[in-house]
Amino acid sequence: MIIDQVYNRIKAEKSVPIKKEKHGRSVIKAISWRILGTLDTILISWLISGELTIAFSIGTFELLTKTLLYYFHERLWNGIKWGK
Repeated sequence: MIIDQVYNRIKAEKSVPIKKEKHGRSVIKAISWRILGTLDTILISWLISGELTIAFSIGTFELLTKTLLYYFHERLWNGIKWGK
């Protein structure tokens, strides 16, 4: 009886198709993560340099580069079946 329940659960899990994230979802996740990360970078840069202008310059550059890097990283991981 327990073996049948385990077998049926495994069979049901295998029959559910794996849904991949759409590009739009990856973009929104990248943007929201980068907002948080950029605020952190600006704060750290400001604490180190003491200059708000320098902190925002570093934060802006970091925002652009890391958003692109995260997007491509996310798309790469979306294609890997391990752990899904």
